[in-house]
Amino acid sequence: MDLKINIVERFQEWLQEEGKATKTIESYITDVKLFQQYLVDKDADPDVLLTRFYFTSYLKQLEKECLAIATINKKINSLKVYNDWLIQEKIVTDSVIRLKRDRLKIANGSEAEVSVLTPEQVDALLFHVEKESNRNKLICYLLLFTGVRVSELVNLKLTDVDRLTAQLSVRGKGGKFRDIPLRKDVLEVLEQYVSGERAANKFADSPFLLLSQRAGNMHRDGVRRFLEQTGQQLGFHIHPHMMRHTFCTRLLKAGVELSTVSRLAGHANFNMTVKYYINTSKEEKQNAVDLL
Repeated sequence: MDLKINIVERFQEWLQEEGKATKTIESYITDVKLFQQYLVDKDADPDVLLTRFYFTSYLKQLEKECLAIATINKKINSLKVYNDWLIQEKIVTDSVIRLKRDRLKIANGSEAEVSVLTPEQVDALLFHVEKESNRNKLICYLLLFTGVRVSELVNLKLTDVDRLTAQLSVRGKGGKFRDIPLRKDVLEVLEQYVSGERAANKFADSPFLLLSQRAGNMHRDGVRRFLEQTGQQLGFHIHPHMMRHTFCTRLLKAGVELSTVSRLAGHANFNMTVKYYINTSKEEKQNAVDLL
């Protein structure tokens, strides 16, 4: 691994010299390290950094993990930049990645297919947020266990929580309200946050539930950044709407009626729920075909 560690450090230095943005560099380096770890797990030749076989095998693994097409394409792009740099440095001689050929395309009729967290990823996320602040833990719990949109999340107010009945009142699209029951563990995390971190915040008098250190309510970009950083640490992509999709999909898998899921999600009409969740994920479609 010493060779590969040294290579990554050199690649990172080159990206910095090229003036790439810090977030872009972090993304490239994370993607390359994940590819390297895949090769280690497969007991690949440690002296061979990149081949067409290694790349295509990794691509198949990413598809098996049911990642969003955009996420896989981002990783392909990172490895393409890495491949080009290796050629430039005369470390390898072959260009094994061609974006036009290798980037995944969304098939016609598949636009409504949703990206969801796998049960293993949900478990990893829940273990991870045990080490986070109560506010960040509450963010994940509310997104995952109530299915609220990120815009709804950051606009929640203290008065929207009825602790006696364990109900959350959410103002959705078009100004429509819906009530969502709160699990006991969600309510416990909420109570810990409100009585602890939130009470000590200098904006504690704000009517909004979620506070930042700079303002009396949290911005949706702050939520997205937190989830993105968490995903980078865990090795899989996370964004707010994926949590919402996961909420709805898990309800359906548990046998909850589609009409109930539609009401809990605050969809404008029943047909929207049908469109997105009748065939819930690429993974389920693949598993069905594999049974033939």
